[in-house]
Amino acid sequence: MKAIQLDAYGGPDVLELRNVIDPVAGPGELVVDIYAASVNPVDWKIRNGARKDNLFLNFPYTPGIDFSGVVRAVGAGVTTFGASDEVYGVTPQTQQGTYADAIAVDASLVARKPAGLSHVNAAALALVGATAIVSLDSVALSAGETILIHAGAGGVGGFAVQYAKHLGATVYATASARNHDYVRDLGADEVIDYTSQDFTQAVPPCDVIFDTMGGKVHEQSFAVLKPGGRLVYVAAPPAGFIPPDNVTVKRPNVTRDPRHLDRISELYAAGAIKPMDVKEMALADAAAAQKLSADGHVRGKIVFKIR
Repeated sequence: MKAIQLDAYGGPDVLELRNVIDPVAGPGELVVDIYAASVNPVDWKIRNGARKDNLFLNFPYTPGIDFSGVVRAVGAGVTTFGASDEVYGVTPQTQQGTYADAIAVDASLVARKPAGLSHVNAAALALVGATAIVSLDSVALSAGETILIHAGAGGVGGFAVQYAKHLGATVYATASARNHDYVRDLGADEVIDYTSQDFTQAVPPCDVIFDTMGGKVHEQSFAVLKPGGRLVYVAAPPAGFIPPDNVTVKRPNVTRDPRHLDRISELYAAGAIKPMDVKEMALADAAAAQKLSADGHVRGKIVFKIR
């Protein structure tokens, strides 16, 4: 089968499309023929060595975290899935391997793909959906509250906008001007152009802030967080930054749990979540895809359409 691999940390040029041995289902595992796999910022952060202090790689290494596909084979002890079942899932960071034609994965990490949703759109929703759900649930966002979501046109931010609206919140989001209509269509009540507006002046005091950007944005966000408010973040704050002591700050633990995937399926079936914009690319274009992701201006998700 074909897979993208790297033999050392480095730039996008270290990614190579190779012929590799087909996976075999061990006890408790499935072999899934991958129809689509998404590109996430963590992919290129792992590739360039930014995560090497807390994530050891065995080279050659195949990147990729979330996927959608069809079960080819079932290992001993698996009773929840059978051959030809359509599934989607999120791998552990210690395994990864979805930039490939197929993967052997623990059956406890996958869920049935939402009926009526394409493999491309299912792959696009898996990790970002789990991240947004866990993040907003961790700060108990509720109806009637006001939330600011940074990067509302991105993968995690775009799902979070929809989920927050479903929960009954008033949603503010930041996005470039070209993405305002898109973010409003996802459910945002107000969209702030971060390229020309100071969000700290344009947003009212918020009960909750979801920071997907980190850095200076993280620090500035406390200017619009109410006393007693909650900030949840998935990107690192500035080094040494100490938040105010009258608010709650959380970094969620996004576990690989099929319950999150089942929740995404439920939300999709109920019409609360719709597919986000997707830029389809070929697996052979993995280097270009990671460059595009690292530029930070992708609307929705980049997804490899493999079959």
